[in-house]
Amino acid sequence: MAETKTTVTAASAKATSHQPKKSSNVFALLAVPICILIGILFYIFVLGNPANFQGGIKGEGSHPVEEGIGKWFATIYQGGVIVPILISVLLICITFVIERFLYISKAKGKFSGAELVRKVQYHLANKNVDAALAECDKQKGSVGNVLKAGLKKYKEMITNTELDTEQKILTIKNEIEETTALELPMMEKNLVFLSTIASVATLLGLFGTVLGMIKSFSAMSASGAPDSSKLALGISEALINTALGIGTSAIAIIMYNFFTTNIDSITYAIDESGFTLTQSFAANHK
Repeated sequence: MAETKTTVTAASAKATSHQPKKSSNVFALLAVPICILIGILFYIFVLGNPANFQGGIKGEGSHPVEEGIGKWFATIYQGGVIVPILISVLLICITFVIERFLYISKAKGKFSGAELVRKVQYHLANKNVDAALAECDKQKGSVGNVLKAGLKKYKEMITNTELDTEQKILTIKNEIEETTALELPMMEKNLVFLSTIASVATLLGLFGTVLGMIKSFSAMSASGAPDSSKLALGISEALINTALGIGTSAIAIIMYNFFTTNIDSITYAIDESGFTLTQSFAANHK
């Protein structure tokens, strides 16, 4: 009964230590609507600023100014109603790229997990668990967190007289697995936004392209001579949406692959650290 209470207390302590990370849920809930709002306002008041158009008049048949950044703003504005949505998606993408970059950079720690494992191996070979724990504190990353939890259990098992060696190794292994189960989901959190944007941005761009082409064909099918200005406007709208959709999707795909590669390397280092710890205990405490 006492052992069960100890296990529950330990689990509660771990859960409590990871509670601040739940703030990322709040971040995701706030970031999306804020980015959408900024995207719409940027479209209306920056891209659609009358100063970007000749004669200060925006609307159907208006033309961008002939030079400067206003020319590009007006051209993008003429991309139609899908443009503010694509801008919002791009902002969401950039926001979560920055958020994940900061978190995973922190998870990687002050130095590499492989280097930490080598230092811990050295200290354990000299039976200096406290020095190994100090190295984990210096690393300050996910590998350090997992190794630190394992080393604390390692130190506890050294003085334990109730369990045999195999049971002690299993206890250390379970401690490492529990800590790993808390660390890995936090590294992968919010990557779903990037994977979703990678697909959705392309589809939105394609939808905007279709709308633009509909306008172009409508101009071509008009009675009498085709309206060349409407034809050009429709083609321009199609190409602007295509460019925004593909560009946003490309950023999301590249950064998603970048982050997953980094997470895989951290995961490998965590697995290596767990193996090192159990093998060291087996060798030094037969």
